[in-house]
Amino acid sequence: MKRVTGIGGIFFKAKDAPALQAWYKRHLGIDVQEWGGTAFTWSDGEGKPMVGTTIWSIGSEDGDHFAPSAATFMVNYRVEDLHALVKVLREEGCNVLEKIDDSEYGRFAWVIDPEGNKVELWQPPAGQ
Repeated sequence: MKRVTGIGGIFFKAKDAPALQAWYKRHLGIDVQEWGGTAFTWSDGEGKPMVGTTIWSIGSEDGDHFAPSAATFMVNYRVEDLHALVKVLREEGCNVLEKIDDSEYGRFAWVIDPEGNKVELWQPPAGQ
């Protein structure tokens, strides 16, 4: 079974999210949208578009999406079979959170790494 197949997103907190979003937009040319981030479309080695995106987002430091972690970042990893991976991680003694979300955006689960960082696991919907 494949475990992680890629990075689905990178999320981090900021003391002044709008100011930091504006900095990245102005100085690095990242197309920050109203929701606080952007979706980078994948391409192959020749620059041809492929199916898939990586989300990049800055949120307020007051948000609790990363809880119970106190980290200022969270990485979302793409996986092929979320339920199978969660089962294996639990068998291996990992701290997997009980909640699994199933939505139009795919399936999500979370595991806490040994240093207390919350890691998001994401199985995209079919075709993505």
